[in-house]
Amino acid sequence: MSNDWYSDFVNSGFGKAIAGQVGLPPVPQLRRYEPGQPLLSGPALLGTATADGRVAKVVRSLLTDLGIEVHDDPNAAVGGGSSSSKVAAGIIDATGLSGPADLAEVQAFLTPVMRRIGPSGRILVIGDVPAEATSPAVRAARRALEGLVRSAGKEARYGATVNLVHVADDAVGADLESTLRFFLSSRSAFVHGQRLDVGTVPGFSGSSQGVDWDRPLAGRTAVVTGAARGIGATVASTLRRDGATVICVDVPSAGDALARTANDIGGSALQLDITADHAPATLLDHAQRHGGLDIVVHNAGITRDKLLANQDRDRWNSVIDVNLNAQLAINDALLGSEVFHRGGRIVTVSSMAGIAGNRGQTSYGASKAGVIGMVDATAPLLVEKDATINAVAPGFIETAMTKAMPVGTREAGRRLSSMTQGGLPVDVAETIAWFAQGASYAVNGQVLRVDGQNFLGA
Repeated sequence: MSNDWYSDFVNSGFGKAIAGQVGLPPVPQLRRYEPGQPLLSGPALLGTATADGRVAKVVRSLLTDLGIEVHDDPNAAVGGGSSSSKVAAGIIDATGLSGPADLAEVQAFLTPVMRRIGPSGRILVIGDVPAEATSPAVRAARRALEGLVRSAGKEARYGATVNLVHVADDAVGADLESTLRFFLSSRSAFVHGQRLDVGTVPGFSGSSQGVDWDRPLAGRTAVVTGAARGIGATVASTLRRDGATVICVDVPSAGDALARTANDIGGSALQLDITADHAPATLLDHAQRHGGLDIVVHNAGITRDKLLANQDRDRWNSVIDVNLNAQLAINDALLGSEVFHRGGRIVTVSSMAGIAGNRGQTSYGASKAGVIGMVDATAPLLVEKDATINAVAPGFIETAMTKAMPVGTREAGRRLSSMTQGGLPVDVAETIAWFAQGASYAVNGQVLRVDGQNFLGA
């Protein structure tokens, strides 16, 4: 049994029958990643909206190399079944749009796909970056894809996801591979109704050739703050699963839990208050003993919830210091040190509170919005080191903290998403691990929501 009584009920034999009779919303059971799992669980449909589409060949090559059955006609019979048989993915190359009239081709492909997509299937729309278009008609068509995807996401059923990837004009096939693998795989189970830009910052050099996709972080050293428990502990475990050596950091008062996390994954533990003046230097010194750092995950965070009318300076400052100022100080130290290796990855945890806001969380929302601003400004500074910085913005995630919420608040958090459920810590961890990959070099300065398409701010 999970912590979600409603999900357990509507997915039980008796509950499913009752839910169907009275119209209760279903809670899909999501397919999540397990080592050795294939990228897709069945055939894929692949379409192009224009003759100028430039990424369909890349997608087809990836899928066929993996032995996945690919069809161009969205009404084709697949897998030995009929033309109505379920498919595991539908991908439309919508690059090269010349104006709004071309959107009809996107619709013509996606309409049958929406009917045929199977449980935990993947629908992926790939378009050009709107800001790179100078023509109003072209930019309008490119921008229209986001409204289409967000709306289609709210129609998808059975745990299927719908997402949009914008590809910069100068991006090449290798720039896309890690992104395609992430959005098509079950690693992105709770990433839904979202948009991501690839290759929007010039000057990167990198390659996806020779990557061990089962252990893409092999040989890399990571540090995870707030690693003693919850999401941080899951992030540390996931990075280790993918091959990284992990330094687990948390405050001294969490020392026992921190030691357990580190021991469980064969990593090292560093007890450190990241708001201390000496924290950046101490962190770099510890990392130097491991030969330097390749990955930094800023996960540590606190809440001190109060209505703004009742807020006091000490509570406010404590949240800003942990959630924002400590990250700024550590990043400054990283950028000025050779301990942070070329090609490094910084991943930080923002929040939907920083995008949509939450009542009683003005300090927390401010700090998490500040994290997004930090990512925006830091991304260009990392280009000369072939390094990247990106943020994950979780929605409602099932943790010890959310378990302690009043039942009404907790249930609202779970149901206010297209997937009618909360995410799991591993959903956040999988996204962080993908950002941390060397092959994700063309993804920089991005904020990706892991929220099951939360209705607030989505």
